[in-house]
Amino acid sequence: MKFHRDDVVRASLLALAVSAALGAAPAFAGDERMPNAKFDELDKNKDGMLTRDEVKGLRNYGTAFDAADANKDGRLDRDEFLKAEAINDRVAAGKYVDDSVLTARVKTALLQEPALKSLDVSVETQNGVVLLSGFVRDEGQRQKAVKAAHTVNGVASVKDAMVVR
Repeated sequence: MKFHRDDVVRASLLALAVSAALGAAPAFAGDERMPNAKFDELDKNKDGMLTRDEVKGLRNYGTAFDAADANKDGRLDRDEFLKAEAINDRVAAGKYVDDSVLTARVKTALLQEPALKSLDVSVETQNGVVLLSGFVRDEGQRQKAVKAAHTVNGVASVKDAMVVR
């Protein structure tokens, strides 16, 4: 029987995959759920459940906690905690995207100001708060930049760190 090179490669890959699966299986054979070090660290009383008090140190976790608490008992089991982590990560990513969009919109507004040398002004955004920094020629340009940033929908406030030179 003649084997082609592709057949040998496929057989080798299959053997490698099977051996990897068999080698990893005993690691969690006694427990159907994988351990979660963060859950274990937060579970101060070691009852296998997380309360609001136990997660209060996690920033902005209230929404994720409420959404993941499927049985509405005010506690999260391991599965609910994984769901809460995913929700919290999505919310954090959404805030980052929102801030990036605001930064782009403020930069666009600055570019549309004809008397402003906007390429010398840097824009950073965090939680809707815009920080303008860099150099402007005079106080009038500073005021135009701040006003342009304030006009962008979604900007909570504007901090001015620009320097007149």
